[in-house]
Amino acid sequence: MKAFLDTSVLVPVFYGDHQYHAASLDLFLRFGRKQTCCGVHSLAEVYSSLTRMPGRYRVSGEQAMLFLGTIRERMTLVALDADEYWTAVEASAASGVSGGTIYDALLARCALKAKAEVIYSWNLKHYELLGAEVAKRLRAP
Repeated sequence: MKAFLDTSVLVPVFYGDHQYHAASLDLFLRFGRKQTCCGVHSLAEVYSSLTRMPGRYRVSGEQAMLFLGTIRERMTLVALDADEYWTAVEASAASGVSGGTIYDALLARCALKAKAEVIYSWNLKHYELLGAEVAKRLRAP
């Protein structure tokens, strides 16, 4: 797998005036389904973000589902099984990961499972905490 896109890259794809829109959209369109992936959990995170944006940026659940359908069509979705999930959380606890960074840790584990060459994120600081195996793959779009 060539590239893994985290949620912070996926959300701006759908907002033309977002500061990261152009770079995120370029990356989203650059690779085909067999070359790019995201974590299944990102579907929930993207849905949550899109439906809770402030003011005019908020979209309905129906509109969010259209956007998620686009992600599903263009990308391979990677899920952890129960043992992989447990191992990822256990390793995160052992390395001092706390709070919401656990979600990035789970996505990073998905990227490693998919053997992604590059992990793209706008949240580099979170991913840098997740060890050398993740850090060496990490790039901003």
